[in-house]
Amino acid sequence: MDYIAHIRESDHEIQTVADHLMETQQLAETYGDKIGIQHITGLAGMLHDLGKYTEKFQNYIRLAVQSPDIPPKRGSVDHSTAGGKLLYNLFHIQPQGTVDKQDFMNKALLSEVVGNAIISHHAYLQDFLDPTLESKFLDRVRDRELEGFDHAVSLFYEQVMEESAFFRYVNQAGTELADYMEREDHPNIELKMMFLSKFVFSALIDADRTNTRCFEENNVKDEKNSNAPINGQQLFQTYYERLMERINDLQSGENADTTINLLRKQMSEQCEQFADKPSGILTLSIPTGGGKTLASLRYALKHAVTFEKKHIIYVVPFTTIIEQNAREVREIIRDDANILEHHSNVVMDEVEDIDAEGHELEDVVMNTHQKLKLAKDNWDSPIIFTTMVQFLNVFYAGGSRNVRRLHNLSESVIIFDEVQKVPTHCISLFNQALNFLKTYASSSIVLCTATQPELDFVHNKLDIEPDGEMVHDLDHVIEKFKRVEIVDKATDDTINTEKLADFVEQILADEPSVLVILNTKAVVKNLYHRLTEGNSAIPVYHLSTSMCPAHRNRILEEVKQLLEHKKPVVCISTQLIEAGVDISFDCVIRSLAGLDSIAQAAGRCNRHGRDGTKQVYVIDHEEEKLKDLKEIKIGKEITRKMFIDLKRDKTCYGGNILSGHALEIYFQKYYTELASDLNYYIPKLRKNMTELLSVSRNENTYYRSYYDEKDAFLPLFLANSYKTAAEHFQVIKDHTTAVIVPYGDGEKEGKEIIADLNGQQSIEDLSSLLRRAQQFTINITNTDKNQLSHNKGLVSFLDEKIWALTDGAYDDSYGLNVQNDSSHGGFIL
Repeated sequence: MDYIAHIRESDHEIQTVADHLMETQQLAETYGDKIGIQHITGLAGMLHDLGKYTEKFQNYIRLAVQSPDIPPKRGSVDHSTAGGKLLYNLFHIQPQGTVDKQDFMNKALLSEVVGNAIISHHAYLQDFLDPTLESKFLDRVRDRELEGFDHAVSLFYEQVMEESAFFRYVNQAGTELADYMEREDHPNIELKMMFLSKFVFSALIDADRTNTRCFEENNVKDEKNSNAPINGQQLFQTYYERLMERINDLQSGENADTTINLLRKQMSEQCEQFADKPSGILTLSIPTGGGKTLASLRYALKHAVTFEKKHIIYVVPFTTIIEQNAREVREIIRDDANILEHHSNVVMDEVEDIDAEGHELEDVVMNTHQKLKLAKDNWDSPIIFTTMVQFLNVFYAGGSRNVRRLHNLSESVIIFDEVQKVPTHCISLFNQALNFLKTYASSSIVLCTATQPELDFVHNKLDIEPDGEMVHDLDHVIEKFKRVEIVDKATDDTINTEKLADFVEQILADEPSVLVILNTKAVVKNLYHRLTEGNSAIPVYHLSTSMCPAHRNRILEEVKQLLEHKKPVVCISTQLIEAGVDISFDCVIRSLAGLDSIAQAAGRCNRHGRDGTKQVYVIDHEEEKLKDLKEIKIGKEITRKMFIDLKRDKTCYGGNILSGHALEIYFQKYYTELASDLNYYIPKLRKNMTELLSVSRNENTYYRSYYDEKDAFLPLFLANSYKTAAEHFQVIKDHTTAVIVPYGDGEKEGKEIIADLNGQQSIEDLSSLLRRAQQFTINITNTDKNQLSHNKGLVSFLDEKIWALTDGAYDDSYGLNVQNDSSHGGFIL
């Protein structure tokens, strides 16, 4: 009898359970080999669908195919517990006569790490101990009775791996676990196991879905090459040569011997020198306008070739600069096919893909849900551009779509552009993730910004390399790049929208271009309306995260064209324009905020230093509501006090509010003020997320409460609450939903994408469509979502997995319009 894992939709060919398990094992081994745990990940791959060897599942899948119009209830058969249960039975209950306690502990830990990945592969890693002091892991692997379990195990030994070979394989996995544990002299086993668990889970999810997708598409070649960039090292070498052509052209062009250009050349060469050093965490503090993109790419490509890295990943704080940076890199390397831009998750993830009885759900027929799950979304491109939100989601967010990408962060060069924008509540989680990538995953990390945060000052500190700053004599470089004067108009008075509009008009009498950066979308929108209501001859533009990336990029291109031709222009923006946007105004007005924001705003003024010294005015906008914006409010007050210090003593901070010394003091004060937030405090649980994920058992309050209540130790080595932590994790604290917007009329623009999503798509076409949709996506809060639904401004597709705005709910001037009353209203269906 053929035991069936999958049946292909197109021709009803079957994939046997044995074939699926062995092929998934092989892929998982490839992924695990990156960090030396190929047998650990392979073990997860070979056992994940053990439960499909039961008669109950075989009847279930045949019935689903025979009666596609009336399929059996999803998840009515539990097939994912069996593999975890086998490991628990074999290795967690200490065999009689066993004297090697270390071997037992290794195997028991192995059964917990791998078993959790297996039982969770249609949902998310289970809690070993949850807030109710119950263990969902033990409920599954110890307490649940599985019909046909013993027969399934016999079939596994018969068809997949002979029993003695299986035990040898487990021994190899145990040796890998012991080696992994010894790689760093760190007493916190739970922290090490948390990242190992997530890596194994990532490898299993990607291997399982890649194999299933390749079978469904009958694409064996894609599966075999799923983890290898085409001619990886040769590709990076070719890109490096093309980059050097560009750099040589720039360094031999007009004005190449100016002070600024000579400094750019020196810093670029210093980056290349660092490329020959072993992997680690480095800082690159090139001042704004210093050629950071080319210099960091030069390091990345040379280092990738030298140390055989598989990916180069750029992580940026806002979607605004993904397109800009990706376009610049594309032009240099002259290749579109091998660059991935990942702005956001267009598809709602299957965060809770589980039924009332606790069974993971799997669609055994190829429906919309299954196609969305199998769509290729695993960051396997050679060069990737993504956001800080997506990076942190990979490690900590719920569902399986995010964590699937984690293994592809290993053996990579990861460049964090404008790293000072790491959300404060995520600082410890960010530092722990980077330390793991450095220590265990052989990745090199570069923290790029002109305003380096003090990430090694906090309690869970970042393990930055000693002497890891790439730029030599940084104070001298900062002084030479100085091209603006900071004018403090904030400490003596406040200003409202009306007065600010008058001030902008006053400046325009002397300066042709003005950028105004304010702290909230509401005041940005109000000032935009005030400056446009008089039909001024000077064009006024609006920028905020209420606009999709394609819309913001079009605005930025129009503004840049006006600036290049010395035409008058005003741009009013939220802080999104500060982080790495290559644009230069004659004057900048910045609402009082953290000192890093003031410095970044200054980087948008007189960017190339061609016009002597220009002014950056710092104002205090009295209409900004910062009650729910704690980080901006605290940063603002620290900066205010530092401005007052400088007024009293002009030598304070080296006489420069933007000096390296001033920024160092600012970040130390800022992190001290927010010390209680750095570990991601969860008010509902009254706990830090770091406790749920990674503290030792003795510090875990759930573990101590379990012992006090039950007068017994938890019969597990791990007590982490992975699922509970994921359910509470949000980079942006207000829960948001990604929605596609009907922006633009041309081919491949928002309206066409929305229309295409309403049709039938293959997995390959759906993957492509979802990637295109990222340029036309915004994130809306639950409040906005409810208001849009009330105003009939929201439609859904594909079983409410994808959401889109109607025509009237998006405005061509400022984006999201929750009232759904734009002049071009109507539904896009």
